[in-house]
Amino acid sequence: MARFLTARGRRALGALFGAVLCAAAALPAAAKPTAAVPHLTWADCQDGFQCATATVPLDYDRPLGARIDLAVIKLPATDPAHRIGTLFVNFGGPGGSGLQRLRERGRWPWLFSAELRARFDVVSWDPRGIANSAAVRCFDTLAEQQAFLGSFPEMPGDPGGEQAFYDASKELALRCEQHAGPILRHASTANTARDLDLLRRAVGDQKLTYHGISYGTYLGATYANLFPDRVRAMVFDGSMDFIGNATGRGNGRTVPLDTRQDVPRGISETFDQFLRLCTEAGPRCAFSSGDPRAKWTEIMTRAGQAPITIQGDDGPQTWTYSGILNTAADLSAVSGWPDIATLLQRLYDTPAALVAPRGEPYTSNRTEAFNAIQCADSDVPTDPAVYSAYARSEDQRVPYFGRIGALDMMTCAYWRPEDTDRYTGPWNRRTSAEILVINNRYDPSTPLHGARDGAAELARARVFVTEGYGHSTMLSPSTCTEQVKREYLIDGTFPAPDQVCAIDANPFLATT
Repeated sequence: MARFLTARGRRALGALFGAVLCAAAALPAAAKPTAAVPHLTWADCQDGFQCATATVPLDYDRPLGARIDLAVIKLPATDPAHRIGTLFVNFGGPGGSGLQRLRERGRWPWLFSAELRARFDVVSWDPRGIANSAAVRCFDTLAEQQAFLGSFPEMPGDPGGEQAFYDASKELALRCEQHAGPILRHASTANTARDLDLLRRAVGDQKLTYHGISYGTYLGATYANLFPDRVRAMVFDGSMDFIGNATGRGNGRTVPLDTRQDVPRGISETFDQFLRLCTEAGPRCAFSSGDPRAKWTEIMTRAGQAPITIQGDDGPQTWTYSGILNTAADLSAVSGWPDIATLLQRLYDTPAALVAPRGEPYTSNRTEAFNAIQCADSDVPTDPAVYSAYARSEDQRVPYFGRIGALDMMTCAYWRPEDTDRYTGPWNRRTSAEILVINNRYDPSTPLHGARDGAAELARARVFVTEGYGHSTMLSPSTCTEQVKREYLIDGTFPAPDQVCAIDANPFLATT
C-alpha cells in the first residue's frame, strides 16, 4: 500500500470509514459488542442441586467495564444419556429469587414432569437486582427496611387513604435512588435478557429452551425479540400484554399500568368464579351459606365504616377495608381459596371494631427489586392526580377491584433512575421457533384478554387456554396442561386445535 494517499484516496477511505461507523450505529441492541461468556463452575449445593456464579457486565454498552455476579442454580437431568439441553426457568415477579423457587418447586410434578426432568437440566437464577445477584438495597440495615415496609400503608380502598399511600410510595422511590447505587440504571428486563443469552452460551446450548411464568413471559418476549434466531422453544404460562406493559398504546404516560391492561376485570371475573364455586361446593366452602355475594357486600360495607377484629391463632387480628380487599383479590393460587373463604366467613360473623391495623414484617428485597425492574421497563403517569381520578372511575367500572389496577404501581410515578437500554419494541420479530402461550381462562393477575393481546403482538405464537382459575398452571396445577407443555418442549408438538385441559382439582373439592 502506498505510504501517502492521494486526495481522492483519502476521500474514498473517509467514505468507507463513515459507512462503517454508520452501520455500527445502526446495529440493534442485541448486536452491541458482546461480553465474554461466563465460565460456570458447578458445585453441589445440597438436595441434588448444583450452584454456580456467572459474571456479566453491569452495562452492556460497556461490556469490558464494571461487572456483577449472578447466582445460578441447576437441577441436573436425570437421564444424561438422552439429555436435550437446558431448560431455563423464570418463575415470575419480578423480584423473587430463582434459586429459592427452583429449590421449592423444581420437583413439583405438574410443573416439571419426570419426562422433562429426564431430558433437561433445569436452570434458574437470581436475575440482576434480586436476592443474591447485585441486589437492589434501599435501606442501610434490615431493621430499617422492616420498619419502613412493615408500616407501609395498605393500598387505599377509598380516597381518604390516598395521600399517605402516595407519600410512602414517593419516599420508597427516594430511598432507592439514594441507596441502591448503579444497578438502578441497569435493571431493565432487556439487560436480564442479555444476561440470559450469556447463560445460554455458558451452558453450551445453540438455542434457548425457556419456560417463563407471569413476569417471566415478559422476559421471554423481550429475549425473543432481541435474539429472534436463538429460540429453540419457549413456553409462556400466565402471559402478559407486552406492549401494554412497556409503553401502552399511546397512553403509557396518561393511564396507570394495570388499568390500561384491564387487570381489574381479570380479578373481578376470577372473584365471580370464586363465589360461584364456593356456592356449588356447599359446606365444603366455609363461605357458602346464604348468599355469598350479599355477604361480601355486607362485609365491605361494615369494614368501610370501621376495621373488623377477629380472633386469630396468634391473638386478635384487625382487618381494614383495604386489607380485606387486597386479600380477596389475591386469587392467584387456588390452593389458598379455602383459606380466603374461611377468613371471609369469620369477618362476616364478627362485628366491626375501631382498632388500628398491625404492620406486617418484611424480610427480603422483593419490593425493592420489583420496583427497580418494573419502573425501568414501563411508561407510567407521574401526576398523582391522574391516579386518584382513575381510582374513582375504575372503582365505578369494576366495583371493589378497579382501584387496585390504578394504584398498584404507584412507586413508579416517583421513580427517577432510567435504564436507557430498556426494550420498547418491536415485539413481532420472527423467531426461529413458534412460541406456546398458556393461560387459565380466569386468571386474576394475567387475564386471558391480556395473554391473547400479547400473543397477537408476537410474530409466531399460539394460545392454549386451560379451563381453570388462578394465576398460571404453576399455582393452579393441571396435569393435562403439563403434558401439552412437555410435548412441545421435548418434540416441538403443539396441542390439537380442539384439545381441552382443566385444572386438576376444584379449589373447594377433593376432585373435579
